Amino acid sequence: MKTLDKLQKAFPESYRKGNVLLINADCMDVMKLLDDKEFCLACVDPPYGINRGGQIETFTKNPKHKRKFFEQKNWDLTTPQKEYFDELFRISKNQIVWGANYFCEFLPSSMGWLFWDKGQDLSMSDGELAYSSFNKALRRFKINRGQLMLEGGTIHPTQKPILLYNKCFDFAKIEKGQKVLDTHLGSGSSAIAAHYFGVDFVGCELDKDYFDAAKARFDMATRQLAMSI
Repeated sequence: MKTLDKLQKAFPESYRKGNVLLINADCMDVMKLLDDKEFCLACVDPPYGINRGGQIETFTKNPKHKRKFFEQKNWDLTTPQKEYFDELFRISKNQIVWGANYFCEFLPSSMGWLFWDKGQDLSMSDGELAYSSFNKALRRFKINRGQLMLEGGTIHPTQKPILLYNKCFDFAKIEKGQKVLDTHLGSGSSAIAAHYFGVDFVGCELDKDYFDAAKARFDMATRQLAMSI
């Protein structure tokens, strides 16, 4: 856990629970402290630049969506640029990048794309795409968006299911003790999945409100797991 110890010392306001470290900071500030290929996997979900940082007007007008209201924030107005992806590829051996269709100019060619099939015929998207650095056939993960409700509901407007990250880690053949990074923690789903897998995990979240909510969600989820054992 030397990497977690190093980062916890650099960011003393971070939250640490066992093999998981959550940092309320800009991921660029975190990555510049990391060595080349220090992480086995970077599994990330950066902003897509499509202004989904809160409640969309059509959701409030159409009750069929039944979406929770989120305060509008400005984190999804732009996408990460070349500097972000240069650092991401420098510090990780392999990558899974959700929303990769918005960042194609920064990503090398790969056959190992992933598709999250949301299992619903809605006016919203049928699913989401992810780039992966793995030389594997394209894979579809069929997980109904209702899974979010089974996992306790949403605390973030673009939240992904814990189950989706479980499948990502299985796809990447992540093993206990390996290191995984998420540069945009959001709701904390990746951290909860990492806890189950027993990997050394670092998650970065710049927004203090989302960081506090993800920290509380992670703490609750892992406390419930401990009580059930």
